[in-house]
Amino acid sequence: MGWLRNNAEPLFEASARPRPALVLSGRAAWGRRLAALAGRALLGGVASVSLLAVLFIFVFVGRDAWPFFRSRGVVEFLTSVRWYPVADPPEFGCLPMFMGTALVTLGAMAVAVPVGLAAAVGLSDILPFGARQALKPVVEILAAIPSVAYGFFALVVLAPALQRNGGRCLAAAWWAVAAPLLLLGAVVLSDVLSGWLPSARARAAARWTLGLGLAAAALWGVARVGAALAAVQLPSGTNALNVSFVLGLMALPTVVSVSEDALQAVGRELREGSYALGATRAETLCRAVIPAASSGLGAAVILGMMRAIGETMVVWMASGNAAQIPRPWYNILQPVRTLTATIAGDMGEADHVTGSDRYHVLFAMGLSLLAIAFLCNAASEAVVRRQRRRLRGA
Repeated sequence: MGWLRNNAEPLFEASARPRPALVLSGRAAWGRRLAALAGRALLGGVASVSLLAVLFIFVFVGRDAWPFFRSRGVVEFLTSVRWYPVADPPEFGCLPMFMGTALVTLGAMAVAVPVGLAAAVGLSDILPFGARQALKPVVEILAAIPSVAYGFFALVVLAPALQRNGGRCLAAAWWAVAAPLLLLGAVVLSDVLSGWLPSARARAAARWTLGLGLAAAALWGVARVGAALAAVQLPSGTNALNVSFVLGLMALPTVVSVSEDALQAVGRELREGSYALGATRAETLCRAVIPAASSGLGAAVILGMMRAIGETMVVWMASGNAAQIPRPWYNILQPVRTLTATIAGDMGEADHVTGSDRYHVLFAMGLSLLAIAFLCNAASEAVVRRQRRRLRGA
C-alpha cells in the first residue's frame, strides 16, 4: 500500500497542476480588439439610423412650422375656433381639429380596447389551442387591409346605413360589443364570488346560479339601452361615430396582438403557482396574470391609440370634414375634422402658395402630431419601466 501511495502521489500532483493559459501574440490581440471595436461601431451605426431619421423629421417639420409660429403665435393656433384659411384676412384656429382628433381617437379606443383586451384574454387563457390557432390569423388579417379600403367601406356602406337606420345600427353595435363583454364579466364575477365556499359541489352550484343570474341581469340592461338607442335619429352618416367605429376596427389587431403576446410572456409558472394555491381560473386571471402583464397591456392600448391618431384616409373620407367643435363636445353624431385630414386635404391647395401662412400652418399641425406621438411613446416607456420596478420590488 505504501508503494502504491508513493507511486500515485506524483501522478495526482501532475494531473492537478494547472495548464498554462493560451497566450496570444501582441499582433493577434490588437487584431481581436480592432475587430470587436469595428463590430460595435457597425451595430451602433445601424441602431442609430432610426434615431437619426426621427431627428431629421423633427428638424424638417419644425423648420417649416417655425415661420407660422413666428408670424401668428401659438395662442391663435391652439385656442381659436375659426378656421378660414382663404379669407381676407385669413384665420388659422386649429382647436376644432384638435378636438376632432381627440373625439375620434377616444371613440376608437372605446371600441378597440374592451374588445381587444377581451379577445386577447380569450386567446391566451380561455379558448382551446385549436381555436386560438384559427382565430388569431383572422384578427391579424384586419391589419393587412389598406386604409383606403376601410375608408370606402365607411363612406359607401356605413354612412348610408347610419343615415337611413342610424338608431338600429347603434343598437346592433351596442349588442355586438356590450353583450359578449357583460356575459364574460358575469362568468368571471360568478367564479370569483363562489371561490370562498368550502366544498367543490357548493362552488359549482353557486357558480351556475350566480352566472345565470348575472347574465340575465346583464342582458336585461343591454336590452334597455339598445331599445333607447334604436329610437335615435342621425342627421348624417359621415360623422365621428362612423370614423370611430372604423378606426376601432383598424386598431383592433394591434391591441389584440400586443396584449396576447404580453399575456403569453407571463409564463405558465405563475399560472400553475396560482392554481396550486387553490385559485380558480378567474382569480388567476384577475389577480395574477393580468396584473403581471399590465405593462404590456398598457403599451398595447397606447400603440392602438397612436394607430388611430395617425390615420388619414378614413377620417378624410368619412368624418364630414366640418371644422367645428360638436355641441356638446362629446357628441359623436356630428361631423368633425381631424389634424391628419386637414393636412391631407389642404396640402394640394396650399402648395401653390408655398411660403404663406396657409402653407406653414400645415407643418405646424404635423409638428403637433409628432409631439403627440413622442409623448405617447414616452408614456408607454414610463409604464413599462414602472411595472418592471414594481415586479422587482424596488
